[in-house]
Amino acid sequence: MSDESTATLHRLQAFLAGQEGTAGTRITDLRRAGAGRSRENWLFDLVGPGPQDREPLILRSDPDGGLVDTSRAQEFAVLRALEGSDLPTPRVRWLDATGAQLGSPSLLMRREPGTCDYRVVNGDRPEAERLALAESFCDLLADVHGVDWRALGLHDVLPDPGDHAARHELDHWEQVLRQNQLEALPELDLAIDWLRTRARPSRRTVLVHADYKPGNILLEGDQVSSLLDWELAHLGDPLEDLGWVTQPLRAGEHLIDGVWTAGDLLARYAAATGLHVEEGELRWWVVFSTFKTAVMQVSGLRAFIEGRSDEPYRPTRRVLATLLAALTED
Repeated sequence: MSDESTATLHRLQAFLAGQEGTAGTRITDLRRAGAGRSRENWLFDLVGPGPQDREPLILRSDPDGGLVDTSRAQEFAVLRALEGSDLPTPRVRWLDATGAQLGSPSLLMRREPGTCDYRVVNGDRPEAERLALAESFCDLLADVHGVDWRALGLHDVLPDPGDHAARHELDHWEQVLRQNQLEALPELDLAIDWLRTRARPSRRTVLVHADYKPGNILLEGDQVSSLLDWELAHLGDPLEDLGWVTQPLRAGEHLIDGVWTAGDLLARYAAATGLHVEEGELRWWVVFSTFKTAVMQVSGLRAFIEGRSDEPYRPTRRVLATLLAALTED
């Protein structure tokens, strides 16, 4: 076992020893999963005290640096609230909000069954299977937006921007940009000006996942077993998620050329939710989503320069060119 694994094991043992219902348990099969672009994940089983007692768990901790800074306490609260819904979300178990015991702010949750494939919609499965999956992902997004967030108490966790969701999100991501920017990026300044002058009031407020993609969905065969990574979730405009899944940089994860288009996705979503999307409204959120992608990479580059990340993320020519194309589209 590496020094890092040993240190993580000792911290976990000390933390779990103080939690209710863990007497007589032990940690087995501790291993680090891919750190991802925002969180550091450790997988393990909590075993005992009975011979059949085994709970698969995952420890999600803040790394030194990543693409986004988010709150483990907020993610824990969102997931705990969603346990009262019908959404397939992981069950949270414990929280170390400050990192005083686990070394950095962390949450522990159930490790749900299933596999993740961010390219599954355009992968090796037969076309009919891939289309069925794409449709099910659209249905699940409609279910997310249909959650009664007031009844679940999510308004106590997440601020409600009302009909100013677009400006609220733009202000937030512009602030992230300014806090992390290391060089002039005129394309992003142009995008901010374009977005600020064209922001529209939202027609409804829903729970927004904000990073909806197959890469955050676990599948067992052709069935969704869990929707993961709620760290960016907030209350806002449903078109935000729709803009995210149809933006050019992510379309290959959600759409199938000639089979499942953005129009097909929007039509199915409208049939499920009653929300018919206007082209101008969606375009704003497509531009915003492309802008947000670039800002995440600016944040990642800052973390790399400061020695908090091993990945030198930065806005690529492709990302900036895609943003400019979205701004100038007729």
